[in-house]
Amino acid sequence: MDNDNRFVTGLDVGTENVRAVIASIDKDGKVAIVGFNEGKSVGMRKGIPANLVGPAEAIDRMLGDAERMGGYDVRSAYVSINGSTVISTQTEGMIAVGAVEHEIDENDLNRVEDVAVSGRIPANRDVLDVVPLEYALDGQGGIKDPLGMAGARLEMRANVISALTPNCENLKKATQTADVQALRLVPTAVAAAKAVLDERQKENGVAVVDLGAATTSIAIYEEGDLQYVGVVPVGSNNITNDLAIVLAIEPELAEEIKTRFVTGDFGSNKSIAIKVGKHGERTFERKEVEDVVKARLEEIFGEVRKKLKSAKYDQRLPEGIILTGGGANMRDIELFAKLCLEASVKIGIPEKLDGVANAVAKPEFAVSVGLAILAAEDSRYEEPSGKKSKKSKKAKKSSGLFKKLFSKF
Repeated sequence: MDNDNRFVTGLDVGTENVRAVIASIDKDGKVAIVGFNEGKSVGMRKGIPANLVGPAEAIDRMLGDAERMGGYDVRSAYVSINGSTVISTQTEGMIAVGAVEHEIDENDLNRVEDVAVSGRIPANRDVLDVVPLEYALDGQGGIKDPLGMAGARLEMRANVISALTPNCENLKKATQTADVQALRLVPTAVAAAKAVLDERQKENGVAVVDLGAATTSIAIYEEGDLQYVGVVPVGSNNITNDLAIVLAIEPELAEEIKTRFVTGDFGSNKSIAIKVGKHGERTFERKEVEDVVKARLEEIFGEVRKKLKSAKYDQRLPEGIILTGGGANMRDIELFAKLCLEASVKIGIPEKLDGVANAVAKPEFAVSVGLAILAAEDSRYEEPSGKKSKKSKKAKKSSGLFKKLFSKF
């Protein structure tokens, strides 16, 4: 491997699955996927850590194969954050910068950002990002970047993304227990958008809807900027659970029915037959199955549409809706989403990457790929020097866990 390469990692910690993507950045800044993996998540509930040990162990198990594939031991990562406590708030701020001939500098931009955030975001929330939507200089609005311009009064309208502090801290502690430092927490839909949207879509108006296992996240873009973030506390696992209850079957069988036999057109009255191990063949009426799935999807997309309406973007997105996440793998789900949302709907897949990019060209990897791209753009990469072996890493962790255990007695 090229010694000039540096590395970034995107770590998507979901309720049902945890996924990682390791990318290398060469001296020219080119990003290539060199490692990836996914595994079952433990200890997460609707995007929020329910304990620290479960997520840490799931992350550590999953990272092993990704590290061996990429030839690099992960020490830090950009990490996804989810849950209904992730929200966006529109704020404004104004400062006096001096005489009329004063040129706006970085210090002025930082000051007006502090004013826009201070007192408007509760103390029990962590600010994940501040997105400047518009600046005004001496009353002249519509300015995207006032740096270097002259004026005496600077105003800013911004979109502040925040989450509850305990959730942020617990997620950081969970990754830290797995010997991975969370360099930045990024909302799930925002990370997915980085992997599947282009600048034209963001400029014209588009929404990314990430269908996770326990939550559905929304990110809306217009005029090139992130305008809104919201989370619906329902996901594709609710469909599986509904099928398990109504059909009186195991969740594993319900998941198989959902992924293999359900389609988004909901137009058939035929029966379906599937084999269940030693118990032989079991038959279910397709209409009964479809009625269960349809009812839950109507609820999910109904809640998504409420979010779009509250953000004043319902039927106002020329580029439509881009679906990502594991739930987007349901066959023809975009057809049903189009009817519910009354907008064009497409499945979002990470593209235009080098390395083993084809292996992660799936909607469920959009978040982890987007996180890696964001880390590369922020230059939060790591040099290949100073690597720790996986064996010593695990040994250190084991001793640490024993130390924590005995310290309680």
